[in-house]
Amino acid sequence: MAAEVKRYTDERFADIQMLRYQLNGFDNLTIRQKRFVYYLSQATLYGRDVTFDQFGKYNLRIRKMLEVVFSDLCVPRDNEDFRALEVYLKRLWFSNGIYHHYGCEKFKPEFSQQFLRNALHTVDACRLPLNEGQTVDAMCDELFPVIFDADLLPKRVNKADGEDLVTTSACNFYDGVTQQEAEAFYAELKQKGGQQPPSYGLNSTLVKENGVVREQLWSTGGRYANALRHIVACLLKARDEADSQQQKHVIDLLVRYYETGDLKLFDEYSIEWLKCHEKVDFINGFIEVYGDPLGMKGSLEGLVEYIDEEATRRTRTISEAAQWFEDHSPVDPRFKKPVVKGVTAHVICAAMLGGDEYPSTAIGINLPNADWIRAQYGSKSVTISNITEAYNKASHGNGFREEFVRDEKMLGLIEKYGDLCDDLHTDQHECLGHGSGQLLPGVDPDALKAYGNTIEEARADLFALYYIADTKLVELGLLPDNEAYKSEYFTYLLNGALTQLVRIEPGHQIEEAHMRNRALIAHWCIEQCSNTRFCRKDGVWQLEIDSFEELREAIGRLLAEIQRIKSEGDYDAARQLVERYAVSVDPDVHAEVLGRYKKLNLAPYKGFINPRLLPVYDENGEIADVHVDYSESYSHQMLRYSSEYGTLI
Repeated sequence: MAAEVKRYTDERFADIQMLRYQLNGFDNLTIRQKRFVYYLSQATLYGRDVTFDQFGKYNLRIRKMLEVVFSDLCVPRDNEDFRALEVYLKRLWFSNGIYHHYGCEKFKPEFSQQFLRNALHTVDACRLPLNEGQTVDAMCDELFPVIFDADLLPKRVNKADGEDLVTTSACNFYDGVTQQEAEAFYAELKQKGGQQPPSYGLNSTLVKENGVVREQLWSTGGRYANALRHIVACLLKARDEADSQQQKHVIDLLVRYYETGDLKLFDEYSIEWLKCHEKVDFINGFIEVYGDPLGMKGSLEGLVEYIDEEATRRTRTISEAAQWFEDHSPVDPRFKKPVVKGVTAHVICAAMLGGDEYPSTAIGINLPNADWIRAQYGSKSVTISNITEAYNKASHGNGFREEFVRDEKMLGLIEKYGDLCDDLHTDQHECLGHGSGQLLPGVDPDALKAYGNTIEEARADLFALYYIADTKLVELGLLPDNEAYKSEYFTYLLNGALTQLVRIEPGHQIEEAHMRNRALIAHWCIEQCSNTRFCRKDGVWQLEIDSFEELREAIGRLLAEIQRIKSEGDYDAARQLVERYAVSVDPDVHAEVLGRYKKLNLAPYKGFINPRLLPVYDENGEIADVHVDYSESYSHQMLRYSSEYGTLI
């Protein structure tokens, strides 16, 4: 039995607004499907500690230390230091560590070292994450510099051009190796990998011991063993509730992969997963590589989902026309797929978020990431309807559009078509964009190195932008008329060049791959189009677009170039594009944007509190139903997750 979300917005702290999402249609699932969702959700949540550890080697111990202080009623609470510690801990929970989830810079604590040291001497030392034989003061001496010294391990992921990205990044994927050593290690593996090499490095920590570089595999017998054993146990319970033999086969492959760490098994699992089209599906694995400065190592990601049948009619229409879109793309024919295979797309409801997808989550996903699997077997795309619903409900009437869109006619178009076009852009980005194009024979999928993620996201966005202006979408019944797309063009450029700057700290550059992608597209198009400009009007910066036809033509040219860069593995061209258009921030424009945004009293980042799935047992101890509860507070959920799903500390 599913309750209803009473309100989509919840508490706010720092630069974050917490939201809730509704499990629409959950009651319509069969009891077998509900049990399947429940066990898969348990598997998802057991990955939480892995994500924390991947994002920084000290994260788990710092989290444990602060949770003990926060939950101990003997610690004085009615003071500014404790309130500042509470905000810091909530930010740590949100980002799966002590670094900002988007900007990757280390949080600055607003509480004093002396307060924390006194608090740690107040609590029961047996509850603290002390190393063997370690005193409380020795633990403070070890961990306090990590928290309080701004110059020690300052960034989780460093992307500064010209620096050693491995040794200057605080993420916990490498130990004792340099960027040059890491790249050389994996280059040698790729030479031996044949025509269809696995995604080398995806599931390992690269270490240097006694002068020898080697991998520590993430498996039930290796690193993260305890967490992965719990995940496997839950997956095996879920297997018994699967709707088909194919789904059971997929779970068996995933379990074997976790047990062995064999990346060829992960590729086999990915191929077989593409054949599953049941009502309930899931993502669980080391998948997205944005957290690695070299773009190779996968953060643990979890998502449990079920199909939104009504909304899926839209994505089904898109996927059925995938070959038409590929054939009519403005890119060089050499880089097009002659035959688009296995493109499937669904609109889904998220039932549980976990790992790198929680508390902040994507609104669309396209997998698998391996280019050769996409080319030969296709891909699955999902757009998460109940997440976008929560965003839309929470943002209604907040004044953001009115502040940054001063043109009344354009504002009317955005009000009329904005949500529809946003959903359609996401669908096309995931289903068509990521699934389009091909590498030339012999091109290394990792040839673009640190710029690969930005180029790939730009490629998918440009594909979606190019086609959202095509009359084909009107013919397919996906857009009502040939004017609707203009709202998407306007808001996309406005965001890429201006409004996304609310997420950047003063004096900082753009680091995150998706933000770089949007900035690249916006700034390049504005430079290329004589009828598109930012200008000061009525005392503020405003966007003006006089020719949407010219803008679409420019988008097509940039798409062709980005696809060429990807297909040929042209690292130098990728570097030049990103560094020129996607990194720098004009300090004067930035200051104005921050000032205008501050007046609205909004939080630039949003994240989610998961619903709680409560099993109802019958007299035989079997799950007879699963109830959905939306009442759990953010702090209670975080502390409960640390207690119930803490496997590594």
